[in-house]
Amino acid sequence: MPEEKRRLAAIMFTDMVGYTAMAQENESRAMDLLKRHRDLLRPVIIRHGGSEVKTIGDAFLVEFSSALAATECAVEMQNAVRGYNNEKSDSLKIRIGIHVGDVIHEGGDVYGDAVNIASRIEPLAHGGGVCITQQVYDQVTNKVPFRFTKLEAHELKNVSTPIGVYRLELP
Repeated sequence: MPEEKRRLAAIMFTDMVGYTAMAQENESRAMDLLKRHRDLLRPVIIRHGGSEVKTIGDAFLVEFSSALAATECAVEMQNAVRGYNNEKSDSLKIRIGIHVGDVIHEGGDVYGDAVNIASRIEPLAHGGGVCITQQVYDQVTNKVPFRFTKLEAHELKNVSTPIGVYRLELP
């Protein structure tokens, strides 16, 4: 069995809003939009030095070496989706959650609290939005030209410690 490798990383979890309902209504259209979503976002991830760990249905799990790179990537992803929607008159929307923490690499996958927390805060973002944890906020505040709104405390499923969450206010 390969030895596990630990490191500090910024973890991004994304999700397409309404994909399940769309797939039930028109599976062919949903699959087409999913392909466009992936084709649109993968170059953005690469440009910001992200490493795509995997896709999970309509979601991306991405690792970055810095919180700033992950946050800047998230903003560019949302801008790319908005541009696509304006050009195609489509309704593609994504939510993004980012957390920084210790991760374990094993067997081509990544595990740990950072992954779990990023996946738990992603649903707190509105369609077209980005949520980050206190740890990310501490590293990016005054480094990006955006405002942040602190959200009310939320209990995150199976997370015993309270996690501060901020919403990135995009133009």
